[in-house]
Amino acid sequence: MKAKVHITLKPGVHDPQGRAIGGALSHLGFTGITGVRQGKVIEIDLDETDRKRALEAVDGMCKALLANPVIETYAIELS
Repeated sequence: MKAKVHITLKPGVHDPQGRAIGGALSHLGFTGITGVRQGKVIEIDLDETDRKRALEAVDGMCKALLANPVIETYAIELS
């Protein structure tokens, strides 16, 4: 089973990389951009066939290491 973890900053958390990306896009001539927030995607291959156990395992990974729950949120996608 494959898990994709989408990690983003919580609303209201300052995102300097997002601002830099937005500024660069503006300088390249892209218009109509009112804000940019950046995040990351982590792909994990699991030796698990039970969706519930896979979700619980990846959720534990997120809480222990992959995401900072103080400033980030995460969403898990299994396939």
